[in-house]
Amino acid sequence: MTKILIIDDERAIRSTLREILEYEDYKVVDADNGIDGLEIIKKEDIDLVLCDIKMSKMDGMEVLTEALTIKPDLPFIMISGHGTIETAVEASKKGAYDFISKPPDLNRLLITVRNALERGTLVTETKVLKRKVSKTRDILGDSDAIQRIKETIDRVAPTDARVLITGANGSGKELVARWLHEKSPRAGAPLIEVNCAAIPSELIESELFGHEKGSFTSAVKQRIGKFEQAHNGTLFLDEIGDMSLSAQAKVLRALQENKITRVGGEKEITVNVRVIAATNKDLLKEIDAGNFRMDLYHRLSVIIIHVPPLTERKDDIPVLAEHFCEEVCAEYNMPVKKITPEAMGVLKELPWTGNIRELRNMVERLIILSDKSITDRDVRAFANPGSFTPVAATREEPVKPVVSPQSQQYVAAPPPPTNGSLPNYDEFSSFQDFKDYTEKEYIKYKLEKNGWNVSKTADEIDIQRSHLYSKIEKYGLKREA
Repeated sequence: MTKILIIDDERAIRSTLREILEYEDYKVVDADNGIDGLEIIKKEDIDLVLCDIKMSKMDGMEVLTEALTIKPDLPFIMISGHGTIETAVEASKKGAYDFISKPPDLNRLLITVRNALERGTLVTETKVLKRKVSKTRDILGDSDAIQRIKETIDRVAPTDARVLITGANGSGKELVARWLHEKSPRAGAPLIEVNCAAIPSELIESELFGHEKGSFTSAVKQRIGKFEQAHNGTLFLDEIGDMSLSAQAKVLRALQENKITRVGGEKEITVNVRVIAATNKDLLKEIDAGNFRMDLYHRLSVIIIHVPPLTERKDDIPVLAEHFCEEVCAEYNMPVKKITPEAMGVLKELPWTGNIRELRNMVERLIILSDKSITDRDVRAFANPGSFTPVAATREEPVKPVVSPQSQQYVAAPPPPTNGSLPNYDEFSSFQDFKDYTEKEYIKYKLEKNGWNVSKTADEIDIQRSHLYSKIEKYGLKREA
C-alpha cells in the first residue's frame, strides 16, 4: 500500500489531510516537526511527503533539502498558509514536485498527490530499465590495485590518449574501457566494440573498415565499418592480440592518418576516433614471436592499465559477491539472500580462474540452488569442478589412508557413496544441464526429507507450491513405494 508522510506542526491540518488521504486508501503517517519527519524518512519506505514550510525546530525547506540527500527520488509536495510565487519557485528549485496553499483545495490536492506518485513510479522504473540496458557498472573494490585503476581512469578519460588494457579473461577489462568512454568528452557519441578474437581473419578488415558493393563474392551491398560507426566516439578493440598482421597494418595507418579506405574502395574517409585496446596476451612476447607489430604496440600503449586477476585482490570478493547477490536477486524478483561469513571465507579460498565473470556466475548458481541463506556447505557443494577435492567437498572427517597393492604407496581413500555424491561432470554438455541435474537432486532430497509433503517442502525451500508441483512434473519425480 502507498505510504504518505505528513509533516506539519498544526494538528488540525495533519488530521484533515490524514482523513482525506486514508479515505482514498492511502496509508498515512505523520510528524509534527521536521526532525522527526526525517527520522521517519530514514527508517520507513515512504512514497510521498506532504511538508509544511513554516515550522518550529526545522524549516520545511531544510527538511526538503535533507530528505532529498537521503532519498533523491522521493516526491515532495510543499504546503503553506503564507504561500507566494517566490516561495513556490524556491521550493521547485530545491526539488519539490509541487506547491499547495493552505487551506488545500480537495480536488487539487488529490490530483497533485496522484500525479506526484505516478511521477515517482516512472522515475524508479526508468532507473531500473536504464540499469538493465546499460552495460556500464560500477568498478567495485577497495584494494590498492582497484583504487589505482579508478584514479588512472579519472586522469586519462578526459584526454584523447590511446589506452591499452591488459589482464586475464573475465577480469573486467571491458568495464574499464566503458568507464574511459563514459568519463570522456566523447560520452555522447557511440562506444563501438569489436572482439578481434571472434571474427575470422579474412573478415576482420571488412568489419573494421567496411566494404564497397561487389568488392568480394558475398558483398551484395555497401557496408559501413566499425571505424566509421565510431566517428566522434570511441572504438574498443578487444583481444587485439588475436588480430591478423594484415589488419594490424591497416589499423596502424588509420591511427597515424585518421583516415580509412573501405575494402574494394579507393576513396579515403576521414575518421575522428579514440581507440582503446585490450588483450589477455603478453604483447611483447607476441612481438618476439612475430605475431604482433611493434609499431602498432607503441601506438596503442600511450597509457597502459593492467587489471589484476581476482586472486590478487581477494579482499574485494565480499564486496563483489554481495553486489552480485543483490543484482541477481533483483533480476529474479526474490528477497536478497544472505551470504554467511563462513561462506564468504570459502569463496575467498577458490582459485577463480575465470575471475569476476566466474564469481558472478557462481553467485547466481548459489542463489538458485541454496536455501534462504548461502552457507559454506553450499559453496563447497556447488563450486565449479576442480575447485575443491571431492573429499573436501563432501565430508569433513580426515582422510583414512589405504595401501595401493600395485604401488604399495599410501593414497587417499575414495569418499563413501552417498545419495549426494558428486556426479561425473563430463556427462553434462552445458551448464544448464548441470543446473537442471542439481536442482532435480536438491528437490528430490528435500521431498524425501519431508516425507513428500509438498506444502512443507515448498515453505522450506521458499518457493510457491504450484511452482514446486511444476518442478516435480518437469523432472518426473515420483515417490518410491
